Amino acid sequence: MKKGVSFLVTVALMALASFLASASNPSPLQDTCVAIAEPKNAVFVNGKFCKNPNLTKSEDFFYSGLDKPGNVSNPVGSAVTQVNVAQIAGLNTLGISAVRIDYAPYGQNPPHTHPRATEILTVLEGTLLVGFVTSNPAYLPKSSTRVMCLLAIAGLSSQNPGVITIANAVFGSDPAINPDFLARAFQLDKNVIKNLQSRFWYDNN
Repeated sequence: MKKGVSFLVTVALMALASFLASASNPSPLQDTCVAIAEPKNAVFVNGKFCKNPNLTKSEDFFYSGLDKPGNVSNPVGSAVTQVNVAQIAGLNTLGISAVRIDYAPYGQNPPHTHPRATEILTVLEGTLLVGFVTSNPAYLPKSSTRVMCLLAIAGLSSQNPGVITIANAVFGSDPAINPDFLARAFQLDKNVIKNLQSRFWYDNN
């Protein structure tokens, strides 16, 4: 009896572990699955409808504009040019995307997270102060203060990584989060929270 229960517990844990391990972009089942808006005679894969592979063209894998600087004349001093499945339909099911980030002197890309991707960043021009917060929480900065205009390219491990800018999500949500809740969570006066919620939170994406 004990052996039977032990076996069932082991099988249940393995099933749970394999379920949790599969939470990512699905692996492609074919070479291409070019996303299309028109579902007629198409197959639905990874949130997009796939074009008939026989109708795939080179244009489905091309994007023009990553060489052009974004407008950094805004409150945060940066501009993000996204290149994901919305811009390159051929990225569907391939699990990759990119962004170009332009910065004004002393500009910033506000604290954010990508709910569906890991990111790697390469600075092409200038110097950038980069850091991330761990779950401990600990802040891990890297590099030196930004003193000039710069350009960075980032690669992300998803065709549609998503982005949640922390301040926008917390203080600019619609409908607004109850200020009493936020005051307690951030250990701030309720009037400070109301002031933060009344501001316009710029989205550089």
